[in-house]
Amino acid sequence: MNILITGVHGFVGSNLVKYLSQDNKIYGLDIVAPEKEGVVRTYSWDDLDSPDFPEIDAVIHLAGKAHDTRNKSAADVYFKVNTGLTQRIFDWYLTQPKASKFIFFSTVKSAADRVEGDFLTEECVPTPVGPYGESKIKAENYIIEKFAPAALSRPFHNFDDSDSVVPGKQVYVMRPCMIHGPGNKGNLNLLYGVVKKGIPWPLGAFENRRSFTSVGNLCYVIDGILNKPVPSGIYHMGDDEALSTNELIAVICEAMGKKAHIWRLPKGLMNGMAKLGGWLHLPLNPLRMQKLTENYVVSNAKIKAALGIEHMPVRARDGLLDTIRSFEE
Repeated sequence: MNILITGVHGFVGSNLVKYLSQDNKIYGLDIVAPEKEGVVRTYSWDDLDSPDFPEIDAVIHLAGKAHDTRNKSAADVYFKVNTGLTQRIFDWYLTQPKASKFIFFSTVKSAADRVEGDFLTEECVPTPVGPYGESKIKAENYIIEKFAPAALSRPFHNFDDSDSVVPGKQVYVMRPCMIHGPGNKGNLNLLYGVVKKGIPWPLGAFENRRSFTSVGNLCYVIDGILNKPVPSGIYHMGDDEALSTNELIAVICEAMGKKAHIWRLPKGLMNGMAKLGGWLHLPLNPLRMQKLTENYVVSNAKIKAALGIEHMPVRARDGLLDTIRSFEE
């Protein structure tokens, strides 16, 4: 299978290349086009309409503007990248006679900024907050309008192959929660840095639970979508188990061979410090505080049912241990 991966040099793209390149020919599409191990050739976006572009069987669209937890990015950047590039690559995909599958990496933040109830499922009315989630849902809606326009009249925008107006093609909107894996940077790296310095974790009073997505599970799911008769549709993606931040701190300490030091300081005090951090552009700001303390549990039942599996291959705790140990290395 000839697979085109946009944003191929990113964290998820690099892991997908390693996972898929043994049985497939991988082509890349990125802002810059240096050679990459496991990729036949990486093209720039300017090459997309070239008559010499290879015939593609499937497209995995990863390229996008990541969520800026420091809240410094201008809103128009999100829409230019997350929405604009998606529109361009999806229009191109529709013109390719051999391309049968299109996988778009959106985010659970396009569905909901906060989870009401026990967990988030695909049966939710999209209510994104902020330009990151809003730009992603706009990209989702563009895809659905072209592929299955009737679905936009439904509250949840869910669709399947029976809704398609484009014969011979299948489309998947993937909404992963926080992705982690060896070498990944982000909030996990921030937590790791706090523990490594011996600083006690001060947010122990917040008893929350949240879902993570192991990059190993993510690669497994994408491989399944490419090779199994999975129906088109919107799919949420997460590990089977949800962990609290306190449990996550314990996992980090275990990976480092340290004892966990968790302080349960008053919630009001810590929220005030986060506000101050927002004014001073410090690592702990209101947005990051929300990510670290909110309940955000995502159901992966739909994608497991579509793949015909009962459990994801990587347990959340094992994947997180691998991630933290990679920081140590």
